[in-house]
Amino acid sequence: MYSEALLIAAPTKAGEEFMKYVSLVGLPFIALTNSKADRLQLEAADVKQIIQVNTWKMGSSSIPDYPIGNVILFEDSLPLCCRYIQLCRSWTSRPIYVITQSVNPRLIYKGLGADYVIYSKNGDVKFLLPSLK
Repeated sequence: MYSEALLIAAPTKAGEEFMKYVSLVGLPFIALTNSKADRLQLEAADVKQIIQVNTWKMGSSSIPDYPIGNVILFEDSLPLCCRYIQLCRSWTSRPIYVITQSVNPRLIYKGLGADYVIYSKNGDVKFLLPSLK
């Protein structure tokens, strides 16, 4: 039986740094992406587990083989983040955190199922790690 995995979508520099830090402290995680190019970049960064989804055809992505726990989504674009929230909400009942540099979409993300929307100019959210373990 697998324990729940932390799921991270990190299409931003801040997200990449967070993923490196999570790896450095030894917390197992799965990377989430919707593009082949990002998948190759994650593989080059030695990310062990990657889920690539099709965000154009919602419902075409299958449920992961392992239980998903907390979800961290770094916002790169409003539409992509919204699709990730909808997809991830169907995979887990654990908290979904959205890290954004914009204060405007807060209610949109909450309405779609995000539990926490964190505004951060630099995207540094290492303070979340204790609550993710």
